[in-house]
Amino acid sequence: MIIDFHTHAFPDALAPRAIESLSKINFNGDGPYTDGTAADSKRLLRSAGISRAVVCNIATNAKQEHNVNSFAISLTARSDFFSPLGSLHPDSTEKEAELDRLLAAGIHGVKLHPDYVRIALSDERYTEIFGLLEERGMFATVHAGFDPVSPDRVHTTADMLLSAVKRFPRLKLIGAHMGGFRCSREVLEKLVGTNVYIDTSLSALRGEETEALYEILKNHSPERILFGTDTPWSNPESEIAFVERAPISDLAKEKIFSQNAISLLGIG
Repeated sequence: MIIDFHTHAFPDALAPRAIESLSKINFNGDGPYTDGTAADSKRLLRSAGISRAVVCNIATNAKQEHNVNSFAISLTARSDFFSPLGSLHPDSTEKEAELDRLLAAGIHGVKLHPDYVRIALSDERYTEIFGLLEERGMFATVHAGFDPVSPDRVHTTADMLLSAVKRFPRLKLIGAHMGGFRCSREVLEKLVGTNVYIDTSLSALRGEETEALYEILKNHSPERILFGTDTPWSNPESEIAFVERAPISDLAKEKIFSQNAISLLGIG
């Protein structure tokens, strides 16, 4: 069983525009591998052997937050395959209400993208978000490391992730892209062995860092690693092969591919 903990899909009416816009700032010019809709994402991921997909939705401004979460909730109707995440914006005045709405719909986590909102994870505005998530036993996936939307500034560093889990020790915080895109050495030095979760998304596109990425997989707790692709921006079959080739035990791979996700998502 493989659960993809990091995918993206958009409402059908918005998908063409979203894919066209995001393709212009894509990481390595790879993809898109879908048309951006949930149906096409399911087609691609199923064909790669993936059994379930976490859809990471992003509120890029406070006014958008409610509609983004409504789309996430709409995906729960397809719970045979999708496990959607909601999103919070640091400037929102409705954080508590939105989290409670998500929980009532059976959604256990949110996606935060500090680069897209231009607010670093170290900003005090995230303190309220982390506290509310911790109180509710919810998790957060955070884009970490470089992002082409903000080429001159990294808005989530290893130090920022580590600071957050030190301040909120019961918070389940997931640093996407192996804890930091294009930041593997920093992750090795500062995050490996800590309570920060990481996902493996986009690892297949980082050929120059493969050795360092495998060092992360070998030395970080296998209970805190989740498989991800970042579909539609990477080929899911390549991302699966990256983990399958990793010099780690079969038990560790089983945890990464499915068991850790099952635990966080609360699914049977």
